[in-house]
Amino acid sequence: FFKIINFHPSYLPKYRGATPIPWQLKDKLEDIGGTLHLIDKGIDTGDILLQRTYPIADSDDYASLLEVAFKECAQILYDAIKTLQSGNYERIVQSQIHPVGFYCGRRGMGDEIINWNQTSRELFNFIRSVCDPAPMATTFLNGEEVLINKARIVKDAPDYKNTIGQILAKTEKGFLVKTADSFIEILEIKTNAKLRVGEKFQNE
Repeated sequence: FFKIINFHPSYLPKYRGATPIPWQLKDKLEDIGGTLHLIDKGIDTGDILLQRTYPIADSDDYASLLEVAFKECAQILYDAIKTLQSGNYERIVQSQIHPVGFYCGRRGMGDEIINWNQTSRELFNFIRSVCDPAPMATTFLNGEEVLINKARIVKDAPDYKNTIGQILAKTEKGFLVKTADSFIEILEIKTNAKLRVGEKFQNE
């Protein structure tokens, strides 16, 4: 058995390709996958040797899930090597799970810009998917760039219509901002702009 093996932080054949962790957060998954697979000519298409899942909590973000991936990579690799040494292993062809699978593209310029025309849950997942060490979620106020590294879902926030992207109130730790359905609390803000209640963030 002479093959190259690779750890990929998704449950293949889902989320093949670059930066799968942010996309799993954006898609509101309840867990993140980890797959040890053989390398072939494709992109993350080789036969699967071992797979695991790890729960995603609301307290998790890109940084914490990177730590999970780094830690679990070593453990799943060790377990797979032991299984290979025993000779009692199974190679799972990915096309048997799904005939096509799907790919994640690499993050590009502008992918960090916030679209306020989304629900609070969608915005919360977006912000935590691009937190430091990624570029951080970016919005604009009066021409000034505003970086948001952390946000919080406000429990029992009502669903109502109002001006989307508007700063509604100042809180002890940040600001409440109107979303497509309710509002979200933004935290860990980096900007030279003066944030005031009543101002409205622009998408670009």
